[in-house]
Amino acid sequence: MSLRDALTGIVPDAERAGLSDRFDVIGDIAVLSLPPALACHGRAVASAILARHHHIRTVINKSSQITGDHRTARYDLLAGTGTVTRHREYGCSFELDLKSVFFAPRLASERHRVTGLVQEGEDLLVPFCGAGPFALPAAAKGAHVLAIETNPDACHWLIRNIQLNRVENNVTLVNGDAFDNGSYPTMTFDRAIVPTPYGRDTILDIIVRKVRPGGMIHFYTFRKKHQIQPLIGEFHGKGLDTVGFRECGHVAPGVSRWVFDLEVQGG
Repeated sequence: MSLRDALTGIVPDAERAGLSDRFDVIGDIAVLSLPPALACHGRAVASAILARHHHIRTVINKSSQITGDHRTARYDLLAGTGTVTRHREYGCSFELDLKSVFFAPRLASERHRVTGLVQEGEDLLVPFCGAGPFALPAAAKGAHVLAIETNPDACHWLIRNIQLNRVENNVTLVNGDAFDNGSYPTMTFDRAIVPTPYGRDTILDIIVRKVRPGGMIHFYTFRKKHQIQPLIGEFHGKGLDTVGFRECGHVAPGVSRWVFDLEVQGG
């Protein structure tokens, strides 16, 4: 039985038509994005989810877009006790508070792909690191990771997750601005993984100077499909060869998150 069917007789048919069975699960928290017409039925929707999914203990509804330097959104608690959870992903554990830390569960397979390319002993740069979904799997593979994050709440949870995953010797955390040169040591890196926030693509001009010739930059950006080929030309002009690129999910009508695997020229 679908979630829509489970709410027959509880939510009016007109509103149920806009209800999707798809929602994100982070740890034991279900994250909904209810249409405005369904917001008043949020508790009924939450009760139906809890009845069908016994591993979920809390249901929240995302009631605002992600905004600000800390990349946080507003959530309404529909059922349960709070927004702190522990999420497991490909052998790593992440504790975090969803109201204060950005986390995108739909990027799990992409994170697994790109961290799978990391080699033991590499010097790896991860700006906008959040609670560590890219940094920690790479550190677990034996990379030496410099993780930069401006959100102090995310840093709090990253420190916890470094300990939880036992990679204390492989991660250096900087609570600072990735756009500030003072956040970086005087060294170059073998690789950078750059989960760029929306509208902050100018970070690439900084990152390209931090990675050695022949090194790799995995650059995430939000674009429409017709912008991709011109963007590859722009990357070449910055001294970057595009080894590959792929779509990583839709985020708005016509707009997707894309990742570009870029090699720094001159290696």
